Amino acid sequence: MTCQTVSTDRPDFSLVVPCFNEADGIDEFHRRAAAVMNRIGGRWEVVYVNDGSRDATLLHLERLRAHDPRVAVINLSRNFGKEIALTAGLDHTSGAAVIVIDADLQDPPEVIPELVAVWREEGYDMVYAQRRKREGETWLKRATADAFYRVMQRIGGVSMPRDTGDFRLISRRAVDALLQLREQHRFMKGLFAWIGFPSKAVLYDRAPRHAGGTSWNYWKLWNFALEGITSFTVLPLKLATYLGVIVATFAIVYGGIIVVRTLIFSNPVPGYPSLITVVLFLGGVQLMTLGMMGEYLGRIFNESKARPLYLVERYLPPQQAMIGADADRATVLPR
Repeated sequence: MTCQTVSTDRPDFSLVVPCFNEADGIDEFHRRAAAVMNRIGGRWEVVYVNDGSRDATLLHLERLRAHDPRVAVINLSRNFGKEIALTAGLDHTSGAAVIVIDADLQDPPEVIPELVAVWREEGYDMVYAQRRKREGETWLKRATADAFYRVMQRIGGVSMPRDTGDFRLISRRAVDALLQLREQHRFMKGLFAWIGFPSKAVLYDRAPRHAGGTSWNYWKLWNFALEGITSFTVLPLKLATYLGVIVATFAIVYGGIIVVRTLIFSNPVPGYPSLITVVLFLGGVQLMTLGMMGEYLGRIFNESKARPLYLVERYLPPQQAMIGADADRATVLPR
């Protein structure tokens, strides 16, 4: 592989940072991220996407932009979810390489130089940060996450690396390929894997949140997992078919046994408990199958409306055109 080349008429790096209720920690994130990017050198910008935050996140972002000319702010018209917010940020980047990172500092900006080094020296189109440790998370969260990655590896149709989130560096040609995928139901980890291109992992230790609390709960994580599975495989529909065949076969065999025993031994018809059990079981199977079909039908319905992925209430671009070395001396908010 050859080393990546960088155009002179655009920034070398664009950071994309989705934000939802991050007012307590966004200043510290920017201080650390700016310090890291200044050490790397080159021209860079950071695109913050405010995804309908209910706290003072937008005010903090506007204040950051007033102090640092490399900051761009996208304020979405409402909360569209992290996957859509991330897409909005990617749509507004121009860097030769794009770095996706969360604002909660669980993914330390200090890992970025390692991602950049692999991109520059080895020419990979995607360098993803793979978690070696997951500090600040319960054993149940780690266990369910591990189980999800194992399931997706087996049934997802694409090779998704385990213990890997959105934190990564993506080359411009990989970003351009990714932005061609405009589906409404977006599972970004799967889309990152689907586009292919040469990729490499960089191991790191994930830190606890710097401030505030996560907006993810187990119900949201369950729905997120369901989103990922139904986005990349029709296996649930196949399983429903197989389950129907198994239940039908069992019913035929059991019915034959009942007929034979009745003809030979004149056994009475089984009572209501066994009948109710069979009815409830078959009803549960039918409802589960309908639910699976409904998930996919709902996706067809949403895609057929052809609505835009998001609406921007306000876009504040970087204040200066050059995003160059002089910007490294721009005032950054004090600690």
